[in-house]
Amino acid sequence: MSINGKTVKESQTIMAQEMNPEHANPAGNVHGGVIMKLIDTAAGVVAKRHARSNVVTASIDRLDFINPVFVGDLVILKASLNYVGKTSMEVGVRVESENTITGEVRHTSSAYLTFVALDDNGKPREVPPLILETDEERRRYAQAIERRKMRLIEKQREKG
Repeated sequence: MSINGKTVKESQTIMAQEMNPEHANPAGNVHGGVIMKLIDTAAGVVAKRHARSNVVTASIDRLDFINPVFVGDLVILKASLNYVGKTSMEVGVRVESENTITGEVRHTSSAYLTFVALDDNGKPREVPPLILETDEERRRYAQAIERRKMRLIEKQREKG
């Protein structure tokens, strides 16, 4: 079966959500778990748009919280494909928070997530190849291949 390729632009997504008191601890900082869920949601949308099928999160690479997010901030998630294999896809997500009163924007966190596309029986299915159009996309693709190699090495170590 031959599948036509798709560009990064065809699936990239920007999502935004205002953070309310129910998202935060008593100090007014948004819980990391709330940000993690938003990251997984944004990345899942990208993977699903590319595969045009159900997808599942297979892994989340390193997630560092660089700056806090506060109640009242607008959280902006910018997600796009970095790499596509046969059935898996790596999605990069950059999270920013904006103080909508002052206009200050801070880089909050970044993460890389791997998704697997599923067929109607819940089994991995082939996804369209990724068409790289810019030098930035080619750079991100090359970096994703290196991360994939490291994930596979780590997986072998865990099997012992």
